[in-house]
Parts: sequence; structure tokens; C-alpha cells
Amino acid sequence: MTSQPSRRGVPEPPDPLPIPVVDNHTHLDISRDGDEVSVDDLGPVLAQARAVGVDRVVQVGCDLPGARFAVEAADRYPGVLAGVALHPNEVPGLAASGGLDAAYAEIERLATLPRVRVVGETGLDYYRTGPDGVPAQQDSFRWHIDLAKRLDRTLQIHDRDSHDDVLRVLAQEGAPERTVMHCFSGGPEMARECVDRGYHLSFSGTVTFKSSKALRDALAVTPLELLLVETDAPYLTPHPWRGATNSPALVPLTVRAMASVLGVAVPTLCQALSENAERLYGPW
Repeated sequence: MTSQPSRRGVPEPPDPLPIPVVDNHTHLDISRDGDEVSVDDLGPVLAQARAVGVDRVVQVGCDLPGARFAVEAADRYPGVLAGVALHPNEVPGLAASGGLDAAYAEIERLATLPRVRVVGETGLDYYRTGPDGVPAQQDSFRWHIDLAKRLDRTLQIHDRDSHDDVLRVLAQEGAPERTVMHCFSGGPEMARECVDRGYHLSFSGTVTFKSSKALRDALAVTPLELLLVETDAPYLTPHPWRGATNSPALVPLTVRAMASVLGVAVPTLCQALSENAERLYGPW
């Protein structure tokens, strides 16, 4: 999860994809306007996405309320699976308040539920948390890695300004069999390292930004069988709607940009994205 400035205007639906794909990581519980979102509100959002070929999503909770929302959404809607974790930016405050152990216990309980297929997003974020919070973040990352392995869940990783430490901790702990770098933000060298380790790389709307050449270079060295696409909605809206509120219905813009970088046909990429998600998370 990250943020960007807001922009006026409601994005128009893109042309539908020829083969349905999965939004690998979204936060449909978050409103950029500060309005409260209920699980009842998701029906139209998911219908708009299905209309353009995005028929499945992974709803990710970053704190206890978000994790409960994700579980409820996955129980309510057939096209939704859930991910639960404590975001690295949440952890230092919980540790300082003495609430971290209770939060871990609740995340572990939720992660055992059948429609929760992801432990994440977890990882490291050195952009918003200062040096004092780094030990708590790293300890939490290790805890989530262990949880994913114990429960046989896919691990989704948040990595902001922390590439080296993320890779180091994964190597030290031993990554789960199914590991995803959510909203991949590294360059081609990091992408090659992740590919060598068998990690999946999930690309968001940032790959469409004019300034993101290094990210497109990273995409170009990632094999189809390790690729995913995501929104990180309501943030990281793809061009030409950068700054507007993102939603799963805008995934086709990112998919077509990815296909262009990779030099593959859009149906070929769609098929790979769908198969990769089903292999990671199982059937919806």
C-alpha cells in the first residue's frame, strides 16, 4: 500500500481484456475521500471489474480492521480471496503500545480460514518508519514468513526503500514456496535476483508512468510464469488516469502496457497472469 496525489475526474472503463485476469492486490476497504466503506459497497466495484475482464481479486488487509474486512468480503463474494497481515508501518506502534502479541494472535486465527490464501502484505518500509522502528519491522517480517510457511499460505511482500534487507531476511529465514513481491519497485538487477529465487513479481499501474523506465526494464527480464498484475487500489492508478482513484476495473490498462514492454500478445499475457494466480492461490 502506498499513496499518490488526487486528481479530478472519474476514469472511463477501458476496453475489456480477451481473457479474464486477477487483480493480485487491492484494498477495496480504503476510500481516498475518507468515507467509510462497507462490504456491501463492493458489489458494483466488482461488477465493473468483471465487465472488463477482471473477474477475481485478492483483497488485502493491512491491520486488524482491514483483515476482518478482507475475510468478510471473501466470504460474501465468490470473486474475492483474502490476505491478512500487519503492515510494516503498523508494527512499531503496536509494539510500543504492548498490543503486538494480541494482534499477531488475531492475524494467525484469521489466516487459518479457508478463503484466506495470503499472508500479507508484510515486509519492510523504511520510507515512513524511522531507524527506531526498523527492528520491530524486521522481527514482524520474520514472524509473518514463519506463519506463511506453517499454514502453507502465499506470502505477499511490501518493500519500500528496503530492497537489500527484504532479500536478506528472506534468505535468512527461507522464503515460503510461494512468495510474491507485491507492487514490485526494484530495477532489473533486483528482478533477476528475485527470478533466480523463484519469487513472483507483481506489477501495478506504476509500470505505465513515464518516469518508470527502470521498472519496465525489470518487467522485461521477468518470465511470464512469474508475473502478476495488481492495482494496489485505491492508489497507483495507471496512465492516463494517474492521480484519480484506482479500482480493479483499470487493470486492463496495466496489462496492455505490460504486454507492450514484453513484446507478447495481450491474450498470451492474460492467460499467463490467470494461470499464475490460480497456481499461487488455488481456485476462487
